[in-house]
Amino acid sequence: MTETADSYVCGVADAPLLGDTIGRTLDQAARRWAGREALVSPSHDVRWTWKELAERVDALAAGFLALGMERGARIGVWSLNRPEWTLTQFAAAKAGLVLVTINPAYRLSELEFAVAKVGCAALVTATAFKTSDYMGMLNTLLPELATATPGELQAARLPQLRAVIQIGGPAASGTIPFDAVAGMGGARHRDELASLARTLQFDDAVNIQFTSGTTGSPKGVTLTHHNILNNGYFVGRAMRLTEADRICIPVPLYHCFGMVMGNLASVTSGAAMVYPGEGFDPLATLQTVEREKCTALYGVPTMFIAELDHPDFAKFDLKSLRTGIMAGAPCPIEVMRRVNEQMNMRDVTIAYGMTETSPVSFQSATDDPLERRVSTVGRIHPHVEVKVVDREGRIVPRGERGELCTRGYSVMLGYWDEPEKTAEVLDASGWMHTGDIAIIDAEGYCNIVGRIKDMVIRGGDNLYPREIEEYLYRHPKIQDVQIFGVADARYGEELCAWIRVRPGEALTADEVRAFCQGQIAHNKIPRYVEFVEEFPMTVTGKVQKFLMRETVEAKLGLKAAKTA
Repeated sequence: MTETADSYVCGVADAPLLGDTIGRTLDQAARRWAGREALVSPSHDVRWTWKELAERVDALAAGFLALGMERGARIGVWSLNRPEWTLTQFAAAKAGLVLVTINPAYRLSELEFAVAKVGCAALVTATAFKTSDYMGMLNTLLPELATATPGELQAARLPQLRAVIQIGGPAASGTIPFDAVAGMGGARHRDELASLARTLQFDDAVNIQFTSGTTGSPKGVTLTHHNILNNGYFVGRAMRLTEADRICIPVPLYHCFGMVMGNLASVTSGAAMVYPGEGFDPLATLQTVEREKCTALYGVPTMFIAELDHPDFAKFDLKSLRTGIMAGAPCPIEVMRRVNEQMNMRDVTIAYGMTETSPVSFQSATDDPLERRVSTVGRIHPHVEVKVVDREGRIVPRGERGELCTRGYSVMLGYWDEPEKTAEVLDASGWMHTGDIAIIDAEGYCNIVGRIKDMVIRGGDNLYPREIEEYLYRHPKIQDVQIFGVADARYGEELCAWIRVRPGEALTADEVRAFCQGQIAHNKIPRYVEFVEEFPMTVTGKVQKFLMRETVEAKLGLKAAKTA
C-alpha cells in the first residue's frame, strides 16, 4: 500500500495472477481434486465430483460444437440456479463461446432486447419456475419455434438465434432437450475441443452480463477469462478457501455474485459448489447448510435477515460455517453481529464492486475487526488499483470523498458494440469510473458513501430509474414520470414513482402496476406510486430527485435499516 496521503491504493499481492483460461483451469481442478465433490444440488439429485463435472462439461462442449456453434458465438442462458446452468457456463468457456447471462426475472421486452443486442446464436432456457413460463414467453416472442426443425430456427424478431435448448420438460416443439446435446458430439468435435484448448487465449471474451445505466437500455458488459477467473480466485483467497470448503450459494448464478464469486472461486480453490435451490428460500438454505456441512455462505443482507428471522432458525446446527460473503447492499450493523454470533460466521467478509470490474475490487479480510467489516467495504484486492477523484478528475487526499475509479486486470473489455458508452466510463489511462462516491481512509479501508447517479439498490439488486421511466413513458395516460429510491427497512431501498397524468385522463396506482406486470421484472415495479402536478426542479430545469425522496420518506415515515 502506498504511503502517500493521496487516495490512491494498489493491492499488494500474495500470489501472481492466473494466466489461464476457464476451461484449462477446470481440467486442472479435475486432476487435482478428481474424487472430491465439486457440485452438489440436492433438489436436482446431483452430487458430482470434479472428475465427473469435467467429463459432463466436455460432452456438452462437444455438443455445442456439433450444433455448429463457432468460436466467439454468443450463447444465452436464461434460468435460475441449476446444475445445467453451471455445465453451460464451463462448456461455453471450453467451446470458445461467449456466455450471455440473462436475468431469469426478465420478461418479454427485456429478453428480446438482450438476445438481439449481442446476437445470440443459441439460448439455453428453463421451461418454467413458479409464475415464470419461460417456454410460453419464448413461443410468444418466436412463433416460428413451434414449426421449426430443432437447431434450425429462423425467427423474424431474433434472426441470429438458431437453437433453443430446453432444460427439463415436457419438451416443446422446435427445441433441443438439454440432456440430448451432450450426446451430439463425436470424435471430430472432441478433437476440435482439444485444439481449442491450445488456441483459446485468456484475454478472449467469455461472458456478457447486462447492466443498466441511467441512459435507459441495459448494456452488455464484456468480460474475459482473465477478468473473472482471477477475480473468483482472489475472492476465494480472501476467505482462505481450500478444497476442504463447501460454499452454499443461494445468490443468483446469472449475476457475478454466483458465477464468479461462487463457481469460479470454487474451481480455483477446489471448494464444493452447493446450491440450496433454484430461487432463494431461507428455510432451504438453512437446511442445506446443516445437511451438507457448508463452511461458507453467500448472500445480500436481506437474505441473511430472512434466514436469521426464520421461525425455525434456532433448530439448525450451523457450526460447520466459518466464512462467507455479504455484498450487494450496505450491511446493517446488527445483522453483521448476528451473522457472526448466531450463524458462527466469524470470518464473514464484506465485498464491493461492480459488474464492469468482474466484480470485486474491495473486500474485508477474515481477521479485520468487526467494526471495520461493518463500516467499510474492506481494502483493495490484490493486483487492483483504485483512486478517488474530484469533479475535475484530480486525486483527492485520503479521507475526502470523490468518485471511485478502478484500474487493473479486472476492468471489462467494454460494453458490447457500444464504443461511445464505453468511452464515457473507461478513460484513456484504463481507469473505470464507477459513479460511486467513496472515501479511502489512512489505513486504506474504503467507505462507499453515495452514488453519483440515481441507481437504487433494492435487496442487493441494482435498479436503474431511467430504464423503468422509459418503459412507463409508453403508457398512453402518462405525461411524465420520475422513478427514485426511498428508504426501506427490509430491502434498504424501494422504488417510488411520481407520475404526471395527461390532461383529462385518470389513472390509478393499480393500473400502473398492471401495465408493468409480465413486461418488466417484478423488482422493477414501483412499490409506491404517487400522482403529482409537478416535480421539484432547479433553476436550470433539472429534476431534484433527492427532494422527492425526502418528501415521500417524511410523508410515509420511511426509514432504512441502521447502518454505520
